[in-house]
Amino acid sequence: MEKISQRIREGFDPVVFPLINVAEINGKKIVVIEVAEAQEKPVLLRHVAYKRVGKTSPKISASEVRKIAKESGGKVYWDEMACKEATLKDIDGEKVKWFLNEAKVQRGLDIPENAAFAEALMRLKLLKNNKPTNAAVLLFGKEPDRFFTRPEVKCIRFKGTDVTDEMIDFKVVRGNLFDQLVETERFIYNNITMAAWIEDWKLQRQEKWEYPPKAIREVIANALCHRIYETSSSVQVRIFDDRMEFWNPGILPKDWTVETLKQKHESEPFNPLLLKQFFWIKYVEDVGTGTNKLLTWCKTWGLPAPLFELIAGDMVVTFRKYKITDDMLKELNERQNKGIEYLKKYKKITNKEYRRLNPDISDRTALNDLNELIKKNIILANGKKKDRYYTLM
Repeated sequence: MEKISQRIREGFDPVVFPLINVAEINGKKIVVIEVAEAQEKPVLLRHVAYKRVGKTSPKISASEVRKIAKESGGKVYWDEMACKEATLKDIDGEKVKWFLNEAKVQRGLDIPENAAFAEALMRLKLLKNNKPTNAAVLLFGKEPDRFFTRPEVKCIRFKGTDVTDEMIDFKVVRGNLFDQLVETERFIYNNITMAAWIEDWKLQRQEKWEYPPKAIREVIANALCHRIYETSSSVQVRIFDDRMEFWNPGILPKDWTVETLKQKHESEPFNPLLLKQFFWIKYVEDVGTGTNKLLTWCKTWGLPAPLFELIAGDMVVTFRKYKITDDMLKELNERQNKGIEYLKKYKKITNKEYRRLNPDISDRTALNDLNELIKKNIILANGKKKDRYYTLM
């Protein structure tokens, strides 16, 4: 199904998003493809526009194309279109109030918290002809999944490094997009580890998640804002032992490649209204800088650069852990290398066992050695002080 959808999307400009289902008629299965009328016209198929005349589909002349484009009035974004079946009764007024207060605190949005929520939506350009836009329903709707197909995030934790491995945690996150972001983050932090250590000159325990929290939030927010809501696919978060993947049913702007994301670039959001509201409450960084900051955050965290890939019509961002390389081992002292070899063989080590490998060092030196390995993302501390042991990341 996804391959059919991808082939259809690739042929049209602007992109067409079909809904594809399988139906059974007289005992035979058929594929049903539904395509909604495009708001932005004309639609080109492999750079050519056609029109329906009786049973034929002749090409449209250049003069007709110019006339249609002029009448269409320019680019129309999906998220700014009115949600046809929704009314203001479908909007959660309390969520609007929460947003107005948060946006005022974070970015100085000048809309009073006690403003009527219809007025607030209008000033945010989230009303069209007195009806909530698609963006308004996704952000503030009481039940967004009444109006859209799978506006959700599927979160999966695998025990291993492959999708065929055992699934040890699974959750489908639904609701408005702000709540989806928070619940998706909660799932992630329940399924990744936190390193912890004590440093001589600091009173408080030092802590560090496997992956940078700022990067986690940025990727989730971007997936929710940039995804194509006209498809039946979901955003997915897949957590493995050695990496974390974010799958987003979205496309890159025309003439962009994944390499564009690694360079300075202008922002060309697929759903600008969604992105703007996330910006107001600082759920995303400055528009157009997010992917560049991901590279910086991962580097600062001691992780490899994230991978950006287009796979089967989805945009995939992958955070990876470092594997222990020869270059990394060269930066360690002889004691630490002994500890790594021990861990490879026995899977875990305590401070006492580390000192037994290196009999001439104190408990404090052993602790400093092990803390350095934690900060380099090579080992992980498990358990409380008395029962603490260390494992390879």
